[in-house]
Amino acid sequence: MPATDLSSDSIQRYARLTGLLILVSIVFGGFGEGYAPSHLIVAGDAAATASNIRASPMLFRAGFAAYWVEAACDVALAVLFYVLLRPVNRTLALLSAFFGMAATMTYAFAESFYFAPALILSGTSYLRPFSQDQLDALTLLSMKLFNSIGAIFLGFYGLATIIRGYLVYRSGYLPRVLGALFMIGGAGFLLSNALFVLAPSYATQRLLFAMAPAGAAMLLWLLVKGVDVERWNLSR
Repeated sequence: MPATDLSSDSIQRYARLTGLLILVSIVFGGFGEGYAPSHLIVAGDAAATASNIRASPMLFRAGFAAYWVEAACDVALAVLFYVLLRPVNRTLALLSAFFGMAATMTYAFAESFYFAPALILSGTSYLRPFSQDQLDALTLLSMKLFNSIGAIFLGFYGLATIIRGYLVYRSGYLPRVLGALFMIGGAGFLLSNALFVLAPSYATQRLLFAMAPAGAAMLLWLLVKGVDVERWNLSR
């Protein structure tokens, strides 16, 4: 839909929907990527990890289901941010949308390894040649692949966020501070990705927390204020 086809009311609805989906993505992502795995995975202990999954099958499956909701939100957010930011620069807005979708797809691939223990620990007949220790080891390996593959491709999300932050900063109809926070948060993801690949001994997930102020500020602003409609109309 061309930007000129959007009414002032429509763009405000898009802005508030964007804020709402950021909130939903944070809540479900925090559960699916943080809470559930942290209560299931025991670093270096295959038997304990497998035991936790067997003992809490609903938590295990709810963690995957939560990511599915987060992924659906992230795909929608890629489109919505494109709509909100294309008056600034259509090409960069489209590029950020593609990077955002690439991030979602690659993390979805990582999530397939999170779900693999549902098969590994299913007890079906074709798994009888494997000992329990081997099945436990495969379970922990699968969970580690989930974490590692996710970390390898964080850069896609970082690039999408940096571009969105730049466009917000340049827009004039959203506060510049939101754009600056987004660029800082995206840089945290990009640096975390680079360290994990090039200097794993220095890698830390603490860099990802740089995104927290940006996400919170953006969702609150979009839910409460939306965009400056007058400046939005001038930018089209």
